[in-house]
Amino acid sequence: MALITLNQVSLAFGHVPLLDHQDFSLETQERVGLVGRNGTGKSSLLKILAGSERPDDGLVQTQNGLRQAYVPQEPVLDGDASVFDVTSEGLARAKWVREQYLEHAPGVDLDALQNEIEALDAWNWEQRVEQTLDKLQLDGSTRVGELSGGLKKRVALARALVSQPDVLLLDEPTNHLDLDAIGWLEELLLGFKGSVVVISHDRAFLDRVTTRTVELDRGRLMSYAGNFSQYQVLKEEQLAQEAVINAKADKLLAQEEIWIRKGVEARRTRAQARIERLSVLRSQRSQRREAVGRVRMEVSSGAPSGKLVAELENASKWFGDGDSRKTIVKNFTATILRGDKVGLIGPNGAGKTTLLKLILGQLEPDEGTVKRGTQMQVAYFDQMRDQLDLDATLEDFISPGSEWVEINGRRTHVKSYLSDFLFSPARAHAPVRTLSGGERNRLLLARLFARPANVLVLDEPTNDLDIDTLELLEGLLAEYEGTVFLVSHDRRFLDNVVTSTIVFEGDGLWREYEGSVQDWLTQAARAQGAVAGSPWGARTSSGKLGDKTLAAKGQAATAAGTAAAAAVPSPSVAPPVKRKLSYKEQRELEALPAQMEALEQEQQRIDQALADGQLYANDPAKAALLSARHGEIEEALMTALERWEQLGGV
Repeated sequence: MALITLNQVSLAFGHVPLLDHQDFSLETQERVGLVGRNGTGKSSLLKILAGSERPDDGLVQTQNGLRQAYVPQEPVLDGDASVFDVTSEGLARAKWVREQYLEHAPGVDLDALQNEIEALDAWNWEQRVEQTLDKLQLDGSTRVGELSGGLKKRVALARALVSQPDVLLLDEPTNHLDLDAIGWLEELLLGFKGSVVVISHDRAFLDRVTTRTVELDRGRLMSYAGNFSQYQVLKEEQLAQEAVINAKADKLLAQEEIWIRKGVEARRTRAQARIERLSVLRSQRSQRREAVGRVRMEVSSGAPSGKLVAELENASKWFGDGDSRKTIVKNFTATILRGDKVGLIGPNGAGKTTLLKLILGQLEPDEGTVKRGTQMQVAYFDQMRDQLDLDATLEDFISPGSEWVEINGRRTHVKSYLSDFLFSPARAHAPVRTLSGGERNRLLLARLFARPANVLVLDEPTNDLDIDTLELLEGLLAEYEGTVFLVSHDRRFLDNVVTSTIVFEGDGLWREYEGSVQDWLTQAARAQGAVAGSPWGARTSSGKLGDKTLAAKGQAATAAGTAAAAAVPSPSVAPPVKRKLSYKEQRELEALPAQMEALEQEQQRIDQALADGQLYANDPAKAALLSARHGEIEEALMTALERWEQLGGV
């Protein structure tokens, strides 16, 4: 039996139905990814599942005794309370029952309270809170108001998990989490014994966690077996079929409209059936809800900057003095050139913002030198949305005092420009405070791109953006001719945009790596001897990432690089004498090329089988097995290649 069932549920705001007589069921130990454009009603659907909001029509059924925990996109926490006290709110009933029993209030049925205490394990609620905090690596004595956004999200998760729910409902849980925390959350959900419904726009996160994808599109819920990548393949096929069906219907309607205008012939009695069919066609066409348009983005590039953006030589920055001094950047050396797209990676609080200010001239180093380029026009995107004036209208926020926006020498009316970012002309005079989180991010991007700039600084631009907008933003930044500094914890977004990464390695140390995030993770994983394809490396026995995982990765990669450099013989030193291979090693060396060729051929066959995506739709289980085998072959090839080099260089 399903844990939660929706039967012919409807929900509307104004005249637009967010849910149009839709069905949904959540099964035991199922992890559902809920996707869709901003404003389609995903959060409202999650609230209906949580029981905090009622639909306009239809039936919502839940199993008797079902325990649910809902973590909203922006959880409300008491900033003055301790982490322990906020987390214990998830056991409010257990706390109350025990207090009533201990107070022996007159008229209270102590036997009934005793039974409820046993059922809720209320005698041990403190231990449950402490165990949950330990699992989530939180200090219960810390005041919530002192925590970063990522740690506050952990506290909200702790409050939900302490009740040991059967169903966990999460709205954008990866927002404000750093890469280590996202990896930790993935492990948590993969080990969770109950069912999960999660709204997220982090494609790598959805790929790893979900077992089914449900899309909310134009009031309809459509279910797709498998993770996000499998959903994308199936969705493309569905959209193609839908376009063909709609085109045929439109063609038939056009033909019938021409016929009805002939007048006399259409009024004959024997043509009444055809007239009725035309009425049905018109009705179907008017009821069809078209797909929401795509955002159209264009950056106002401004004049090009000098070739050099910044050159740092052993730059250091610290705050405080004496024993209280905290070093944020230590002996950092790097050269940033025009056109570079740099991703900054590090845990929350590591000092990414400080390093950016050091690079761009808003802070000066305490030691070392920073040489900056000329003619730089910098535009900032702030993840905290501090730039938003909530009382301003959308029109005034984009172009204060003018009805026009100029981008790359072309004037555009501000209402037309707003429509490019999916804001209708009717909303141009609405205040900013009426917008949702995703819409506010879109508005910030609209203002950012309307300012002439040759250096873009984007601090968590992906939060709350839907996947279509993310993909468009990726393409825009990839083609942007200026320089980009990107702070993000969306791994796939970083991989698709950046050309190099600056990574925090602990104790104020930062290091620049060429290539994408995956390139850095691969180097770090190899240095640690981690399993290929497991970018998060080794974990503790409890499955949790250590507090300094990022630092450990970076230090391991640094050590590997240093060791590799040290292994290169100096010109003045004679190379070591090669020893002769044993008979067994010689046979192994001779067999390796054939083994590698066989593996490569098998990998090519798998690539061909998976290429058109049909296998994912027809036989998802086989497709998953082939995909896993593809990764195993990649690992085996790397091992064989390393062994071949080792034997060949002995």
